[in-house]
Amino acid sequence: QVQLVESGGGVVQTGGSLRLSCAVSGRTFSMYTMFWFRQAPGKEREFVARINWSTGNTYYADSVKGRFTISRDNAKNTVYLQMNSLKPEDTAVYYCAAKFPTAIEYDYWGQGTQVTVSS
Repeated sequence: QVQLVESGGGVVQTGGSLRLSCAVSGRTFSMYTMFWFRQAPGKEREFVARINWSTGNTYYADSVKGRFTISRDNAKNTVYLQMNSLKPEDTAVYYCAAKFPTAIEYDYWGQGTQVTVSS
């Protein structure tokens, strides 16, 4: 059974930091691209960052570039999202997702973890 399990969310003040984790299991993800998305109340889900598991290549949304860092630990089968200089507008449920390169849709999603940034 394939699972993506996010953790690390919480409440933090403006300017603070959090590190989200996405632990993957049930299959090998070395050929996948891993994503972080977020969804704020009343808004559509939006792309945050992605990383190619095998090459480590990364890409970020303009809104988080320079503040967030996506990474992966092969030994722990975990993808991370280090979030620094957090702003109230970063408040959202953060989701981890996996997509095979040739797939049209995302193959797997996690259940999400809440991040709240207080002003």
